[in-house]
Amino acid sequence: MKKNVGPADRAIRVVGGILVLTLFGITTGNIRWLFLVLGAIMIVTGLVRFCPLYMPFGIDTNRLKRKK
Repeated sequence: MKKNVGPADRAIRVVGGILVLTLFGITTGNIRWLFLVLGAIMIVTGLVRFCPLYMPFGIDTNRLKRKK
């Protein structure tokens, strides 16, 4: 699994995921479960540095040089 999420993208995902999870805590009804799922996905993709939706579009925000 090639890492395709860069450092800035990673920070945005984790902070955004925490904010979305906050919405899960303060809302009521069925929409709160959408916030839970979206927040969890954002945090997990930020932590593992891989986004499956980037692959079909060829997006790679990871600009770090790899040692060969």
